[in-house]
Amino acid sequence: MKYGTIPGVAKPVARLAQGTTMLDSSALDKALALLDGVYALGGNTFDTGHVYRGGDSERTLGRWIDERGLRDKVVIISKGAHPNADRERRVTPFDITSDLHDSLARLRTEFIDVYLLHRDDPSQPVGPLVEILNEHQRAGRIGAFGGSNWSPERIAQANAYAAAHGLQPFVISSPNFSLAVQREAPWAGCLSISGAGGAEARAWYARAQMPLLTWSSLAGGFFSGRFQRGNLATMTVGNDSTTARAYGDEANFQRLDRAQALGRQKGLTAAQIALAYILNQPFNLFALVGCQAAAEYAENAAAVDLALTPAEVAWLESGDGRGV
Repeated sequence: MKYGTIPGVAKPVARLAQGTTMLDSSALDKALALLDGVYALGGNTFDTGHVYRGGDSERTLGRWIDERGLRDKVVIISKGAHPNADRERRVTPFDITSDLHDSLARLRTEFIDVYLLHRDDPSQPVGPLVEILNEHQRAGRIGAFGGSNWSPERIAQANAYAAAHGLQPFVISSPNFSLAVQREAPWAGCLSISGAGGAEARAWYARAQMPLLTWSSLAGGFFSGRFQRGNLATMTVGNDSTTARAYGDEANFQRLDRAQALGRQKGLTAAQIALAYILNQPFNLFALVGCQAAAEYAENAAAVDLALTPAEVAWLESGDGRGV
């Protein structure tokens, strides 16, 4: 495993962050085995959120950390201020505070290493949001903070406010980024920096070198081989349906074809190539993956050390400039 740094986080941060949406206390043994396996492979960074499984993901992760005595060794990333069944707009100081205290209790900790606002609401002024995050940071409840699905423009506004008022800024951003380009957002309020439409945002992050935690790095399993041109109509349940809707077009199948071709040449899977694609970008990037088993995490981890040439990266994107 390779590790990087995030300002405000004293521990090394694994370049491959394990998601927790699959954690389920009703299948506790399976959940704990997954977490044990990921940690044994060097995965010390876990992403969760207030909204995941109605809090069960945080509770399960918190139980594992507490029972294993690992709080000082792992990096917890959690998120709040997501819309819920009661209100669509929850990017407010009140909701940030409410969600944060819930998360702390569920995770059995007094401190979350990285705290992200799960969505943005551009109608809300950035000032009160920066103020409340600084308040919680000063109180020792959170370390680094930033935004998930926030645009560079809004992050820049927040950080300009912080600079003008002597406050700590956003130091991390969590957009979608993948070799597969979303044809539509999988969930409301999502933001992607993939493809031609994300070129300007990617240039901003390359200049700023702000750490990126990229969600759906493997496009919800699109590169697993399960999704094919002829079977999308059968993908009608749960995450499979979401992936088919968001990524199931010919342009992405051609990217999959190229990932498979390059994988055959290098003795790797298409998923490993797709993961190496984002890790070979000029960013301080941490890839978020949702592995269902430790063996899957081990396979993904093998891509962390894979170097791709600029020509290979360009060819994976567009098919131009390189043959195999």
